[in-house]
Amino acid sequence: MKTRVAVFALLIVAMLLTACQPGAAGGGTIKIAILAPLSGPVPTFGVSTRDGALLAIEEANAKGGVLGKKIEAVVADSQCTPDPAVNAANKVIEQDKVHYIVGEVCSSASIPISEIAEKNKVIQISPTSTNPTVTLNADGTTKKYVFRACFIDPFQGTVMAKFALSKGYKTAFIMFDQGNDYVRGLAEFFEKAFSEAGGQIVGKESYTKTDTDFSAILTKVAESKAEVLFLPDYYNIVNLVGAQAKEKGVTAVMMGGDGWDSADLDVKAADGGFYSNHYDAADTRPIVQSWVANYQKKYNSVPDALATLAYDATNLLLAGIAKAGVDDTDKVAAAMETLNFEAVSGNVTFDKQHNPIKSAVVIAVKDGKKTFTASVAP
Repeated sequence: MKTRVAVFALLIVAMLLTACQPGAAGGGTIKIAILAPLSGPVPTFGVSTRDGALLAIEEANAKGGVLGKKIEAVVADSQCTPDPAVNAANKVIEQDKVHYIVGEVCSSASIPISEIAEKNKVIQISPTSTNPTVTLNADGTTKKYVFRACFIDPFQGTVMAKFALSKGYKTAFIMFDQGNDYVRGLAEFFEKAFSEAGGQIVGKESYTKTDTDFSAILTKVAESKAEVLFLPDYYNIVNLVGAQAKEKGVTAVMMGGDGWDSADLDVKAADGGFYSNHYDAADTRPIVQSWVANYQKKYNSVPDALATLAYDATNLLLAGIAKAGVDDTDKVAAAMETLNFEAVSGNVTFDKQHNPIKSAVVIAVKDGKKTFTASVAP
């Protein structure tokens, strides 16, 4: 009798231990870290990213979570800056024991995070980091555990170069922050695509992220008689440059990338300009209108591209976990590579570099409004 009781007790212990294993389906939690710049130079990006990701997690938990487990969000401020981003990544991996990261927003922060994620076999999916090296190793091979939900700079730069030429513009002046991976990369790809398609770069000047007076550069822009001023920076710099350009009477049409997309973009300073983006809230597809309605109900505002891509990135990650059927990052990474997922920002499949294949849109800033102008397929 004692032997039977002992055996039964051992079986119970074994069952409990199995249920506690990380890969076991049903019960427990799966932690997802959200690394976003909640302070620093672009806090509106961080707030949108956090809110979009949290809404995706809330909706998933309302449907039972993933693998029968509740999803637990771990939010950390990574400040869109390398050192704080590294500290945040190390904290959520080492202390919070997360296996999955949604973030960062900025390429300059996502790149060092990706190196940490790769080393620790943690899945990272950046909603908005467009620099190609986010998902690539130094030797050009693809990082196994790193993905993104946005198109990359070569595509975005090409989109805006082709758009500028389609508007009849033949000359362009480029302004860029040499110390910012995102800005520098987008500037390089625009220059390459614009020149190869017959356009002429009539000037190119760099500045630093701490600069606030751009009058010397803008004088050169005016003297060059460029038809386009390509400024692929974040909204805070666009606001300064745009206002100063108008004060100096610069007539070049400003153009840029998705870094312009923010509720804090000064639409007067950017008036007459165009920028590439990942989605438009006026898109009539049901998935878009449902997302916009749900976000407005939750946060009382229209979701920008940052919120939308964070929502998409989180849902892509959850779809990968569900498809893998187990909390195992090797299997989840393999499952994500084969996803065909209808996201708000478009139907997503991943290429061999873990970049999504989908369309881009061009937004016009005119008379205080941001409106859809064109859609460009890969």
